[in-house]
Amino acid sequence: MKYVYSILSICFIIACSKQANNKNEVRKSSNPLYEKAFDYKDNGKIDSAFLYFYKAKDIFLQQKDSFGTGKCLANIAIIQETKGDYFGSQETGLSALKYFIEKDSLQHNYLSINYNVLSLVSSKLKNYNQATGFYKKAIAFANDRNNKIIYENNLAINYKEQKQYQKAILIFENLVKNNQTDSVIYVKSKIIDNLAFTKWLQNINYNPIPEFQKALKIRLKEKDNWGLNSSFAHLSDYYKKTRPDSALFYARKMYDIAKNIDSPDDQIEALEKLISLENPQNSKQYFQVYQSLNDSLQTARNKAKNQFALIRYETEKNKADFLKAKAESTQKQNQIIKQYVVIAIIILSLVLLIITFRKRQKRLQQEKLLEVKNTELKISKKVHDKVANRIYQLMSQVENKDLIDKDALLFGLENAYETSRDISYDNKDINENQSFSEQLHKMLDSYSSDSVKVVFIGNNEKLWEGISFQNKTEVYLVLQELMTNMKKHSQANIVSIKFSRENPVINISYTDNGIGIKKFSPKNGLQNMENRINAINGTIIFDTENNNLLKINITFPV
Repeated sequence: MKYVYSILSICFIIACSKQANNKNEVRKSSNPLYEKAFDYKDNGKIDSAFLYFYKAKDIFLQQKDSFGTGKCLANIAIIQETKGDYFGSQETGLSALKYFIEKDSLQHNYLSINYNVLSLVSSKLKNYNQATGFYKKAIAFANDRNNKIIYENNLAINYKEQKQYQKAILIFENLVKNNQTDSVIYVKSKIIDNLAFTKWLQNINYNPIPEFQKALKIRLKEKDNWGLNSSFAHLSDYYKKTRPDSALFYARKMYDIAKNIDSPDDQIEALEKLISLENPQNSKQYFQVYQSLNDSLQTARNKAKNQFALIRYETEKNKADFLKAKAESTQKQNQIIKQYVVIAIIILSLVLLIITFRKRQKRLQQEKLLEVKNTELKISKKVHDKVANRIYQLMSQVENKDLIDKDALLFGLENAYETSRDISYDNKDINENQSFSEQLHKMLDSYSSDSVKVVFIGNNEKLWEGISFQNKTEVYLVLQELMTNMKKHSQANIVSIKFSRENPVINISYTDNGIGIKKFSPKNGLQNMENRINAINGTIIFDTENNNLLKINITFPV
């Protein structure tokens, strides 16, 4: 919710930018792709707009029009930011800066827009200090009063996120004092609301309700649903500890309006509030909706990132093919040059051959050293996974099962003892000839108890078809390590593990409602998990930002 107005701010700024273009510059027909990109953007065809801005950039480069190139890159950065491709947006926005001339006042409007986008992206990537610098530059180059108000408001929000409340309050109060927000009603209500909320964050005894109600009244009158969403969120946060029933009421209203404005991020935030405020039955229902929505949002953003990467690849490939054809044509007309090139290539090849030979000798030496280190790491992993985790699993069974099979327990202890005596023996945690899904089910279920409910779905034999036994073993050990850390550190009472397969990738989504990963640091276990997933060409992502939920996503190719 705290970034809801970033999208509205960008839209407002772009509208001002287009007006400025009409007054201060004429978008010439020398680059019709630039005009076409704006047409697609205005019609909501974002992918096509991205493609034509990218193509228009190349034409501006050919025309040696640096300002046109910078404008294309700035618009591409905006598209990437709104679609959640934050790293891509940051890279593009920084590239755009090289093409703008700060001394040219006609370019200041686009410079301020580009710096504002870089600020928003930096904030979303939690790099608040960098965001502060970009916001100050955006304010310095802004030549439109309303844009400057938006940037100053965003800077204050950035200070608030850093818990530098006094700096944020001074900016908000200055905006209200100078009465600079009359021309933009929704911004005025936003500043009033943010000022009150920040004062309350700074002093828990401060009463923000009068300002909250004032902002809410403006938003109801203006039918500003995005603003209402913000008001309900702040009211829910304020009443959370003192009046949970009121907090629940506003959380529900936030959830309803977030669905109305079709904002997945705000729906997720509202669901987080509802999960913590509702009774257990409704909380479980909201948790399921939260999981589904969060997975869908991540999938959509990943799809957008991949789509942008594909567009760039195809565009660059077409450009490369064109240059290649041009080079071949030139080569046919210059046979003499070709002969010299061949001779140069032969000489260069000989030089490279000598260099390669020397590098190979050096690499062989490095590989020997690396082999020794890998051997040490492998032994360390075996000690951790085959002894420590096995013993803890047995302890968990003793703790959680009413009836204990002493023979099985003794066999497990003896197995761990034998493994510790001869760690070089390749003792299998799973049986290759038995059903892997059943073995995995049994292992995960062993961590379930009266105090910890473990729910897992999607684990069946069809899911694991075509997966090598070695990869299954790595996944088994990673999940075993994950469950052990959960049992030892997380204080969770609900654990959800979802298995899914979307060829050619298998996804494993782990969620618990414990204290989160920031409050404990099982460094060896985490490193082992990352090493194992990397070994099967997969990725493991730890979501460390949620206070109430820990989410870990594991993906690896079939």
